[in-house]
Amino acid sequence: MFTMPIDPIILSIGHFAVRWYSLIILLAVLVGVWVTGREVERKGLDKKIIDELVLWLVPAGLVGARLFHVADHWDHLYRLDPVKVLYIWQGGLAIWGGVIGGLTSLVFLAWRRGWRLPLLLDTLAPGVVLGQGIGRIACVITGDAMGKPTTGPFGIAYSSPHALVPELGVYYTPTPIYELLMNVSIFALLWALRKRKLPTGVLFLIYLLLYSTGRFLITFWSAYRTFAFGLNQSQYVSLATLAVGLPLLVSLLRRSVAPPDLAAQAHSK
Repeated sequence: MFTMPIDPIILSIGHFAVRWYSLIILLAVLVGVWVTGREVERKGLDKKIIDELVLWLVPAGLVGARLFHVADHWDHLYRLDPVKVLYIWQGGLAIWGGVIGGLTSLVFLAWRRGWRLPLLLDTLAPGVVLGQGIGRIACVITGDAMGKPTTGPFGIAYSSPHALVPELGVYYTPTPIYELLMNVSIFALLWALRKRKLPTGVLFLIYLLLYSTGRFLITFWSAYRTFAFGLNQSQYVSLATLAVGLPLLVSLLRRSVAPPDLAAQAHSK
C-alpha cells in the first residue's frame, strides 16, 4: 500500500495553476509525435505528413477523449456546472474517446490526401500506445481514473486536497498503473515487430486487439459507472473493437499465407 506524496498542482499564482496532469499529457503527445516521426522517416514517407498528422489528430484526439469522459460523468459532475467541461487541464480524458477521435480524423485526412490508411495506422501505432502509457502517469499523480477502494495488497491513497479521488486517505486500486504497464508492454512488442514483413495494417490491429483485451479486463477493477449488464462504457467499446478487429486481423493473415496463385486470383478480383 502506498500514499501519493506528490501534489497534483506544481505551483499556483492566484487563479492560475501549473498542474502535473497538463505537463505529462503534453509530454505524452510530444513523445508520441517523436516516435511517429521516426517511423515516418524509416518508412520513407514524406516528412510533411507528420505536420498534418499533428495538426489534425492531436486536437481531434483531445476533443474525443474529453467528450467521452463528459458523456460518462455528465449527471454527477457536469450537468449542474457545464463550464467545467472546459477544464481539461484538471483531468478527465477517456482514452477510447481519444483513439476514436484521432482515428476518425485520420480516416478523413487519408481520404482527402489520397494516403494509404493501413500504412499510416501501422506508422502511428507504436507512438500512440507509448503516449497512452505516459499519459497514465498523470492519472497516477492526480488520482484521476483510479479504481475501486481496496484493502490490498496494492493500493494508492491520496492526502492532497487537489487530488481527484472521491475520498482522501482511502486506498484505491491503481488501475492506471496496470494500464501503464500494459501499454509499455504493447509498445515493446510493436517496436520489435515493426521491421517484420507483416501485411500492412496488421501492426495496428495487433495494438488495437491487445489494448482492447487488456482494457476490458483491467476495467473490472475500475470505478467507472456501469452502462448495462454490469459493464461500463469502456468495456463496451473494447468489445465492439474486438468484434471488428479480430476478423480483420484473421483475414489479413490468411491472405498473406495463401498460395501465390490463389493470392493473385484474390488480388485480381
